[in-house]
Amino acid sequence: MNAIEKMFAEKQKDIVSIYFTAGFPRLEDTATILKSLEKHGADMIEVGMPYSDPLADGPVIQKSSMKALQNGMTIKLLFEQLDSFNKAKGDENVPLILMGYLNPVMQYGVEKFCVDAKNCGISGIILPDLPIAEYETEYKKIFEENNLDFIFLITPETSEERIRKIDSLSNGFIYAVSSSSITGKDTDMSAQESYFKRIANMKLKNNVLIGFGIRDHATFTLACQYAAGAIIGTAYIKAIEHAENIDTATKHFLNAILQS
Repeated sequence: MNAIEKMFAEKQKDIVSIYFTAGFPRLEDTATILKSLEKHGADMIEVGMPYSDPLADGPVIQKSSMKALQNGMTIKLLFEQLDSFNKAKGDENVPLILMGYLNPVMQYGVEKFCVDAKNCGISGIILPDLPIAEYETEYKKIFEENNLDFIFLITPETSEERIRKIDSLSNGFIYAVSSSSITGKDTDMSAQESYFKRIANMKLKNNVLIGFGIRDHATFTLACQYAAGAIIGTAYIKAIEHAENIDTATKHFLNAILQS
């Protein structure tokens, strides 16, 4: 059982997972953001690996990714930052997930990437552009050997057959994208309730988290009616982009989401 599975064993509802782009707003902000998110109520954290062609991301996350690359962020440096954070924090960390795209991971070396991710405290990986068949035949064994959950995305257009296949291959959780749009769109979440109900009624073995368009307490609460929790990215990036104090901005952001 890795940290993601342990977290779900201890908490089944109202899980809040926050995404941020590593190296943004400043190159050295990774540890500050991780500490702040842990302290102020995040149940899980997605660390974005910046990439020059992030196909699934909207303009806010694209901009943060470009800024992070300009700041000098690389996968190697990110692993060094995460390793330092993990050693300082000990064994009680909130589960950490790396989210990015396949090309930089292949350039780094998939097996080396998985080993280094495991060694610096990562529990799961999201690579939206890695095809299911390729994962199953070429990479599944490597991820599993390193105790890394691989998280797949589904959309309103994903067939039941494909969702069942993803569920059979997955550990950790399934990432239910609220629409087929890019991140950061002001999706009418209430218009997607039939989709959320359909997924909930499938009684999947994996927990489901809803992402894309979660931006405030109302959208978070709606997502939690149909899933174990929600993933928030663009709204948090906006909250810290020009913040004088990241810890204060993070506290205010999570308090508003959780109404605590």
